[in-house]
Amino acid sequence: MNGESPRANACVAIIMAAGYSRRFGAHDKRSAPLTGEQTLLAATLARAQQAFALLRVVLREDDDPHALGLAATTPIIRAPRAERGLGASLGDAIAALGRDPELADVAAAAVLLGDMPAISPATLRRLQDHADAATILRPCHAGRPGHPVIFGREMWSELASLDGDQGAREIIRRHRHCYREIAVEDGGVCRDIDTPAELEGFMGQARR
Repeated sequence: MNGESPRANACVAIIMAAGYSRRFGAHDKRSAPLTGEQTLLAATLARAQQAFALLRVVLREDDDPHALGLAATTPIIRAPRAERGLGASLGDAIAALGRDPELADVAAAAVLLGDMPAISPATLRRLQDHADAATILRPCHAGRPGHPVIFGREMWSELASLDGDQGAREIIRRHRHCYREIAVEDGGVCRDIDTPAELEGFMGQARR
C-alpha cells in the first residue's frame, strides 16, 4: 500500500472470491495464471492493495489460499454459506467485518469481485476518498455502473442479513437517497473475467 490517500482507513476492501465460477468450466478460475506468476485472484488483490490499507479476501471454508496464489499473510474471511450464492457470501463477509475490533472505526466497505484485475488503483483511491458511513458509492463508465460498490457502515446490518444469490440490489433500491454514482474513465470497473476466452483476451492485451 502506497499510503497516498488521506482517507485510507475510511474504508475496508473485501474481495469476493467464494463463488464457484461455473461459466469458466472445470478449472477454478481464481487460480488461473494471469500474468507472470500471478493467479487471477492474486492479480486482483495486488491492485486493491495499492489503494486500500485495510483489506480482506472472502473464500469458501474448504479453500486453500496458497493454491489460489495468495500469500500466507493475506487476511481471509471464510464464508460458511458460500454454496447458497453471492448474497449469502456477502452477508457472511459483512457480518465478520462488523465483529472485527480492528475495523471498529471504519466508515465503509468496498465490495470488489475477485475476477476484476483491470481496475486502476487510482480509481479505487478516488472512490475511497468519497466514502462515508451514510453513502453507497459506485463507479460509472460510459453510462454503465461498475465495481466496486462501497457501502457505508449504516447499511452493514442489512447486508449482513443477505442470503441466496440476489446480492445487494434490493438494499441499493431501498437506499436510493444514499446512492451516488461517480463517473470514471476507467473501463476496468466494468470488466470481469467469466470465461476462458475472456481470460485469454485479457492476457493478450496485457502482453501487448
